[in-house]
Amino acid sequence: MAIRTAIHHITEYRFDKAVKMSPHTIRLRPAAHSRTPISAYSLKISPENHFINWQQDPFGNFLARLVFPEKSDHLRVEVEVIADMTVINPFDFFLEEYAEKIPFTYEKELLSELKPYLEIVDNGPLIQEWVCSVPREPMPTNDFLVYLNQRLESEIDYNIRMEPGVQSSEETLELKRGSCRDTAWLLVQILRHLGLAARFASGYLVQLVADVKALDGPSGTDKDFTDLHAWCEVFIPGAGWIGLDPTSGLFAGEGHIPLACTPSPRSAAPIAGGIDPCEVEFLFSNEVTRIHEDPRVTKPYTEQQWQCIEALGAAVDQQLNDQDVRLTMGGEPTFVSIDDMDGAQWNTEALGDDKLRLAKDLLLRLREKFAPGGLLHYGQGKWYPGEEVPRWALGCFWRTDGQPLWRDSRLLARVDKDYGVTRKTAKKFAHLLAEKAGLPSRRVIPAYEDSLYYLWKEQTLPENVDPRKADLKDDLERKKLAQLLSQGLGKPVGYCLPLGWNYDTQHWRSSPWPLRRDTLTLIPGDSPVGLRLPLNSLPLMTDEELHREHVKDPFAPVEALPAAGESSVLASADKSESEPVDKAITPVEVVRTTLCIEPRNGCLYLFLPPLDHLEHYIALVELIEDTAAELNLPVVIEGYEAPKDERIRCFKVTPDPGVIEVNIHPSDNWRDLSDNTQMLYEEARLSRLGAEKFMLDGRHTGTGGGNHITLGAATAADSPFLRRPDLLRSFVTYWQHHPGLSYLFSGMFIGPTSQAPRVDEGREEMLYELETAFDLMPEGIVDQPWLIDRLMRNLLVDITGNTHRSEFCIDKLYSPGLSSGRQGLLEFRGFEMPPHPQMALVQALLIRCLMARFWQDPYKKPLVRWGTDLHDRFMMPHYVWADIREVVKDLQEHGIPFQQEWLAPFEEFRFPHYGSVNIDDVRIELRWAIEPWHVLGEEVGSFGTARFVDSSVERLQIRVEGLTPDRYVLACNGRRIPLRSTGRQGEFVAAVRYKAWAPQSALHPTIGVHSPLIFDLIDTWNGQTIGGCSYHVVHPGGRSYETFPVNAFEAESRRINRFGNTEHTPTPPATTQMPEFSGIREFFANNAPPRAMAPPAEMPTNEYPHTLDLRRQMET
Repeated sequence: MAIRTAIHHITEYRFDKAVKMSPHTIRLRPAAHSRTPISAYSLKISPENHFINWQQDPFGNFLARLVFPEKSDHLRVEVEVIADMTVINPFDFFLEEYAEKIPFTYEKELLSELKPYLEIVDNGPLIQEWVCSVPREPMPTNDFLVYLNQRLESEIDYNIRMEPGVQSSEETLELKRGSCRDTAWLLVQILRHLGLAARFASGYLVQLVADVKALDGPSGTDKDFTDLHAWCEVFIPGAGWIGLDPTSGLFAGEGHIPLACTPSPRSAAPIAGGIDPCEVEFLFSNEVTRIHEDPRVTKPYTEQQWQCIEALGAAVDQQLNDQDVRLTMGGEPTFVSIDDMDGAQWNTEALGDDKLRLAKDLLLRLREKFAPGGLLHYGQGKWYPGEEVPRWALGCFWRTDGQPLWRDSRLLARVDKDYGVTRKTAKKFAHLLAEKAGLPSRRVIPAYEDSLYYLWKEQTLPENVDPRKADLKDDLERKKLAQLLSQGLGKPVGYCLPLGWNYDTQHWRSSPWPLRRDTLTLIPGDSPVGLRLPLNSLPLMTDEELHREHVKDPFAPVEALPAAGESSVLASADKSESEPVDKAITPVEVVRTTLCIEPRNGCLYLFLPPLDHLEHYIALVELIEDTAAELNLPVVIEGYEAPKDERIRCFKVTPDPGVIEVNIHPSDNWRDLSDNTQMLYEEARLSRLGAEKFMLDGRHTGTGGGNHITLGAATAADSPFLRRPDLLRSFVTYWQHHPGLSYLFSGMFIGPTSQAPRVDEGREEMLYELETAFDLMPEGIVDQPWLIDRLMRNLLVDITGNTHRSEFCIDKLYSPGLSSGRQGLLEFRGFEMPPHPQMALVQALLIRCLMARFWQDPYKKPLVRWGTDLHDRFMMPHYVWADIREVVKDLQEHGIPFQQEWLAPFEEFRFPHYGSVNIDDVRIELRWAIEPWHVLGEEVGSFGTARFVDSSVERLQIRVEGLTPDRYVLACNGRRIPLRSTGRQGEFVAAVRYKAWAPQSALHPTIGVHSPLIFDLIDTWNGQTIGGCSYHVVHPGGRSYETFPVNAFEAESRRINRFGNTEHTPTPPATTQMPEFSGIREFFANNAPPRAMAPPAEMPTNEYPHTLDLRRQMET
């Protein structure tokens, strides 16, 4: 993620005549202690007739001493600094135990060394008053430094001052303004007054435009900027010199490049020297240019690249239209909170108050963007074993004909707002709605809680527990009991209106509910009234079937919907239809579906019954809105959703463990797909939701919830996979031939027990059975939509037979069980959530390109038996990238100009770069590689038996360039690495598998941790280690992170800190006593003969020839 910049700085003095110049001192070279990596430096002086000598002052700063033998009419100093803006975490330091809190006293020896940095120059009344106002009670050192820095930033205004020199502290405090050097010197003096050693720092400040604007506080500069700057550095034992920038209130980071750090500003001037008296014109310029940018998750593509991607998307659209593919694309992106990386609801738990709040905010934002006339629906989501209550599902539904489904958004209530709704309000609403539906008000039935049950529950409580008081730690039933006892059990909690459709009259109908207890008593629980109805108490023998049609066929043709507001009027029953009948002659027609009206938490909730036809659903929604409008009462719609229908669209916001999932509506063209995806990411960001998540060590994991992509059509009958079954064969075969497509976009957990296993990661005989099914698959367009499900349903499964957990999920393609499963949708489940919308769109574009390629030229080839190669070679980024290169080449050969460089951000996202080191002409690079997680045996847990996964084993890729294989050997922890040639001269790759940490449950619990990994480059000709590098699983200084990184910058700094280029295994010293050579008359330099230090070659493992497994014993 590094950005390489070029700082171009020119300072020029033009004299009105040729003058004699005394020797000058230039302090414009980055200091040796600069933490920002400096790749190159150039200093050019004019006039050219001069002498230059590089020196170092007593403080270690570089000085250029210039001598000018002749007079000159100008002096021009031109500097260029090439710097890598590698992320630096300014808080990544340790403190000595005695310095962890302020105040503290330096040790005696250290105090004497720091005397120049403790000298107090300004001691006026204003600075003494300021220092006296500083709190003196013990405070953590970090917090104390932040306090001082930010206080000065807020109290001293910044102004540009061209006069030479530095203001005194008294003057700065009196004026309450100053330049950067004035504020920095003031902070130096304040720190010295407080007994802390401080120095003045002069250098370059580089500020680059942020890729993403900040939600909180300023976003920084609006253009790339650099200038000479000044700040302060304080010495804290253990940490050393810590940079504080009181101008901005921030700690010094990678943008602060020190040139000179001295006890006093007078010895840090960038240019010092004398000239003869004359008139001087002063000119200067300071510019920064980005000369190289690695693809990064916050800015994956340049403007030019993105224009090419958009152009290809439009071109593929045209090709798909010409081929009559009728493709639509949707997805299920997932998001996490940007403010709470550590909370259980954003890591393991599915539900949480904060998650629901953010989901509501996102729902409202998306409604304004996608469906201003849409209906908000608060429904029930999935309910898994072990969860107390079902998950919620927030939906937004709207009509595709442009008519509003809900006309007045003011009548949609927010569930987190109290509108003061009471039982009386609910009763009034229910009777008015019945009247508008043409039904008698006596059909409204009050619903009561089961008083006998709750009285019994009250008696079972311990004697010392007040049943009317609920504690946050109590379970839901205890809280419900306390609520009911406080409100009274004899009052209704809601009202029900039995409501169904009369297919004879095409109007609403209702009926009484004959109940044994003559009252509607709800099933005990905490769910909405609509989920606790005693439906089993209704008569079993009814003629309900006379008034009920079969479920709508998704392949049946549809008619246009009535205009907005007309459906409720057309559905209203006539009075004659509601007249009572003679029970002796006419059997009781019990309507088993009911509309429930319930006041809850100050809001009015309406629980909608299940309806089979969209026309009836719209009529009911309009009936509710008309009633709400007459009473001017916002309502909340919950219960059953609208039936599946092509005339209505929806998106949903639902919870999953650790994430919020958005089921985005499908798009039938690239332009809509691009706009919707970018809009979704932006609205999620404004809702304080992001698509980035990190592990403690800084590894990027996406959100952990995936980004499933769905392919289908506007109607099930138009689905390209139902019309052309060979399309599925092409996708499955192509993915099986190119493992890079599976592993470049996948999440952390891969393998046969993952959420989306490949077809060849399960049973060995699966490929044979797949080939059998492929042989039975017809070519071209067929009129048997059920065929593809019959052929593939039992093959696209995981090892347990789960049809949902498959890389290609066909649960909603043409499932025979329910009409909701016959939607013609294919779901790609192997995609991890990309952190940027443009990356998500490139994923989608790749699939669209392959769809166009397979429609034109179906892909039918024998399946490949990869064997262990799959989890050996293709776990390494080099071979994944090489495989992707073949995919791109194949697309280009079929006339689709997809570019491999567009997938480079995925390589950096999936396989982060840990570090590289150059040793002579050899370059060694370390990257993260994939390691499948093994599922362990069952263990007893708090909720029964559980199966853990073993994530303690990790893998790294080592890539070496410029290697002479006959001479050099690369070793890891003393073991020879099985380097394999890539086909390029001098380039080799291999992987190292190692135990990273020791959990309680692991595949091999007795194997110890192999960290750190020490890599040695050994010259076998000289028997000498010539260099190396190291990789630490944890911080090399022993720092234990307690929280997850807050963003990609902190995550990168954690990864960088664990790579070292100063560690290698020293060559064993040669002994001078060598009796075995005493009789040989031969001279050896340094009294040592040539010796081979190289570790012995190991027996190659047939299963994993590309990987050195440190868990296995050495076999020579």
